Amino acid sequence: MQVPGFLSLGGRKLRQIQRSMQNAKVTLLCLFVTVLVLRGTIGAGKFGTPEQDFNEIREHLIVGRRGEPHRVLTEVVAESSNNNTPPAVEEEVEEPEVERDPSVPYSFGPKISDWDDQRTEWLAENPAFPNFLPGGRPRILLVTGSAPAPCESPVGDHLLLKSIKNKIDYCRLHGIEIFYNMAHLDHEMSGFWAKLPLIRKLMLTHPEVEFIWWMDSDAMFTDMVFELPFERYKNHNFIMHGWEELVYNRKNWIGLNTGSFLLRNCQWSLDILDAWAPMGPKGKIRTEAGKLLTRSLVGRPEFEADDQSALVYLLITQREKWGDKVYLESAYYLHGYWGILVDKYEEMMEKYHPGLGDHRWPLVTHFVGCKPCGKVGDYPVAQCLRQMERAFNFGDNQILQIYGFTHKSLSSRGVKRTRNDTDKPLEVKDELGLLHPDFKAVKV
Repeated sequence: MQVPGFLSLGGRKLRQIQRSMQNAKVTLLCLFVTVLVLRGTIGAGKFGTPEQDFNEIREHLIVGRRGEPHRVLTEVVAESSNNNTPPAVEEEVEEPEVERDPSVPYSFGPKISDWDDQRTEWLAENPAFPNFLPGGRPRILLVTGSAPAPCESPVGDHLLLKSIKNKIDYCRLHGIEIFYNMAHLDHEMSGFWAKLPLIRKLMLTHPEVEFIWWMDSDAMFTDMVFELPFERYKNHNFIMHGWEELVYNRKNWIGLNTGSFLLRNCQWSLDILDAWAPMGPKGKIRTEAGKLLTRSLVGRPEFEADDQSALVYLLITQREKWGDKVYLESAYYLHGYWGILVDKYEEMMEKYHPGLGDHRWPLVTHFVGCKPCGKVGDYPVAQCLRQMERAFNFGDNQILQIYGFTHKSLSSRGVKRTRNDTDKPLEVKDELGLLHPDFKAVKV
């Protein structure tokens, strides 16, 4: 009775072995077909050898796991290897920190005391580069910029692109030249202070420019029609948004704003830059200066010295020397705080029109406290990104209307037509007169 059971058990085992062998054959056949498919997709290797096939299949699978950047990097390395040259990738080596001696005053460089004479002589010798354009408008250079390194936030670089696009649009319409900086010209003057050595360098290099217009990267033009009333500033050298009451009487640290200002190219401006800069060098000097500013200015939190607070302090303590040439503008928004403006855009569109520049339709919307290129700011990142998108679209609609389009909404990247095309395109006039503008200063 035991023999048949034993034979039955052995038969089952034999059938299992046969099925396993058949499965193995199928598996090997599938593998062979897979290799053929991969060879057809990625090639048979340099020489068509099994080893080369294996290497290429492995690289193909790595691309599938790691994505396109690895493929691009591999191609760059391979191309460089074929050319016997190393890849063009250079690691930046940070310079060692050198603590400034507080007893040695900061200096931009050699002292210049006769800039007005030098510049006047240069302008006389170069009549093709006048500092005033036809119609009496001063030649302006708008200056902005960002850090040389990529943004920490993935969306930050995209917002910087939108910001510079916005500024290019305004400058193109108003005949303003533009300079975008991505270099640290003076490592001691970092952060808020980086604009000072840059502005000075541009003044001395471009004597044909009458005004340098500094504008932070987180500020956008939201009134593409408004033209600055330059006639108002003919006796002034420094124009910024602010209020004399808040600066001189209340000593408030936000009585003016240095995110958007104009500085005339002259000796006076070089002198005020020299007087403004000493609190700027990073390290102990900036830290101790911050303590002084916090004690001296109303409402200022405790943090290292910033350029805005330092300028308020300079004007308060040396008003007789500088005050007469400083114009604190409040009739329109050379700087407009985004927190009180962006949510009112739809109301502005219903009631008002571009060209006003003030609270009804702000010239500039400035995202103070937002850090689009960083991870940490004073406001939630999502809120800042959403509102910056609205501000960009608000200004961009004024450009798009020239071509018969507008954004579907202030929160939408998409656009829609506002008029149909015609076989008489030269007869079409844009509503705001921006296509071929003949600007005149708006009376405010």
